[in-house]
Amino acid sequence: MSTPLGPPNVKTASRLDAIKPSITLAVTAKAARLKAQGIDVISFGAGEPDFDTPEHIKAAAREALGKGAVAKYTEVGGTPALRAAVAAELGRVHGTEISPDNVLVSCGAKHSLYNLFIALLDPGDEVIIPAPYWVSYPDMVMMAGGTPVIVPTSPDDDFTMRADALRAHVTPRTRAVVLNTPSNPTGAVYSQAQIAALAEVVLEKNLLVISDDIYRSLVYGGATYASMAAVGPELAARTILVDGVSKTYAMTGWRIGYTAGPAPIIKAMAKVQGQSTSNPTHLAQIATIAAITGPQEPVETMRKAFDERRKTIVELLRAIPGVSCREPKGAFYAFPDLSAFLGRNAPDGKTLDTDVSLCDWLVESGKVAVVPGSGFGAVGHVRLSYACSMENIKEGVKRLRESLLSLR
Repeated sequence: MSTPLGPPNVKTASRLDAIKPSITLAVTAKAARLKAQGIDVISFGAGEPDFDTPEHIKAAAREALGKGAVAKYTEVGGTPALRAAVAAELGRVHGTEISPDNVLVSCGAKHSLYNLFIALLDPGDEVIIPAPYWVSYPDMVMMAGGTPVIVPTSPDDDFTMRADALRAHVTPRTRAVVLNTPSNPTGAVYSQAQIAALAEVVLEKNLLVISDDIYRSLVYGGATYASMAAVGPELAARTILVDGVSKTYAMTGWRIGYTAGPAPIIKAMAKVQGQSTSNPTHLAQIATIAAITGPQEPVETMRKAFDERRKTIVELLRAIPGVSCREPKGAFYAFPDLSAFLGRNAPDGKTLDTDVSLCDWLVESGKVAVVPGSGFGAVGHVRLSYACSMENIKEGVKRLRESLLSLR
């Protein structure tokens, strides 16, 4: 007679114990569930352009489908044609020569970053991350066995990290510093002078720079993108460029990102990718070549539209009593401070003592979805994506205003 089996052993890996789900995806999913129930919710959650992918990019994909040449594997790191196009584009932007052999194409810039941290970090290695930060940086570092070292920044410095703050947080275990300009979630853009000051510390402390440039084409109001790699050959040799087509070309769902960097790092990342996803989708790679090498007028059209929305959402947010909001200079996010409303009571008597509880209440009762700043390392703030229609911006901020002013 066989011995009865016990319950299945479904214990998950302890490495995930400290990992949090993406708060931006959670907020977006909650708003989508309410909409699916027929509830009128305006969501400022997703960092996703509301524009369609430009027609010439879709046309290139349709043509490739007609030829039937896109149903097979490609090289793990992307087709030679795409890697050459990426190398040429990034070389132009950053003022440095990049070989296609030093480029890896992945399934989105998030995938690029994940591959990078896995390939770069040993247990206990430290990565410096300015806060507010994109929600996934610290968790990716921890999943790779590394230690995120968070450097707070101030609204008075436009949420940019000062060179002396970087220097103060470097230890013998520091491998790299993450630089995201323009920034998600703040929209901050580092000036050329700020980049040069940080570059001095990078050389002094022998650091690598992880340059997340996914929003580099979306800058406004006289701001310009400044490249760490362009400071000089010594900086270019230690800067790992992470980029992609999601935000610039409204191609979030195509899932193409890419990395350019030192050959040993790119080879290590390719090894990781080869044992996980293999190549990115062939059809999406063909569309990406069309995006990078084709007409750029649609990018400017989108940028101008985002700029108008940026001006409107900041003006409307600043008009709400108790709300302060610095001006974002890039990306498509506003990051107002709602800390004055924490600890207040909702009309039903519930005390909203955290930004998470405040945002939960806003989506349930106010029918407007925003992302709590605590997920970005900035308690009391919230992030609003203005990559949506002007109509939704005006109505959504109106709902936000009415909800906030109903608190006591």
